[in-house]
Amino acid sequence: MLKTRLILIIVSALIIWLIFMLPKAVVENENQLAATDSVKAGKTIPSKGHSDVPVALSNAIKSLRTQYLQGSTNQKNAIFADSLRSLYTQAGQFDSAAWYAEQSATFFKTSESFLKAGNSFYEAYTFAMGAEKQQAMALKAQEFLGKAIEGNPKNYEARIKMAMTYLSSSPMQGIQKIRDVLSEDPKNEFALYNLGMLSMQSGQYDRAIERLNDLIEVNPNHVQGQLLLGVAYMNAGKNEKAKAQFEKVKKLDNDPAVQSTADSYLQELKVK
Repeated sequence: MLKTRLILIIVSALIIWLIFMLPKAVVENENQLAATDSVKAGKTIPSKGHSDVPVALSNAIKSLRTQYLQGSTNQKNAIFADSLRSLYTQAGQFDSAAWYAEQSATFFKTSESFLKAGNSFYEAYTFAMGAEKQQAMALKAQEFLGKAIEGNPKNYEARIKMAMTYLSSSPMQGIQKIRDVLSEDPKNEFALYNLGMLSMQSGQYDRAIERLNDLIEVNPNHVQGQLLLGVAYMNAGKNEKAKAQFEKVKKLDNDPAVQSTADSYLQELKVK
């Protein structure tokens, strides 16, 4: 059970955050673009999505899609596409969000639109099922994040996200890119968290503990980092420190998901 939960935590930099921040029902991206209902200018347009999307959100998506499909001016359609990107993101349908983000970015060609597209493809990459699809989303994320970074090399979040997309194909290249960010910004929380997580993934628990303690020194209220530190202690066999860490997490955040997760680890420590 511990290994299963650990895999869920380390699958990407966003997993723990998503557990806390997003609806608990995760949308499986494999189905999001499986069906298509229209072809416009030789390109397939994503289907409307899942029936469990809230009614108000679903209606907003349908209304905007109708206007998009009517073929207004290029600029208006690009604006519709950007709005659809936002709505599909809220619905947790990241493939569709990425598709529309690309349509918008292709028209506007601004650093902001490139960043939105890059972030959308990064989210789609995070949830992609299957190596082929994951790699396709990674390449798209790299393309658009790269364009955004060209406009702002100090966008460390974009650089780290791009680095994470290399982990499935060229892990050391991705890790080096994150280290490059830390060399420029030693207190970057996103970089420290991801390096801690990647150390966990490779079984380097002491290294993970070091990185995560660095993160917590920068930001003691980083709940995800505090939780992952507890898991690192647990895997390193430092059960008393792990217990104290999970108790600290419970005091940091009253969110039911956080409380439940910490309690599950504490319960597991009791039977060790």
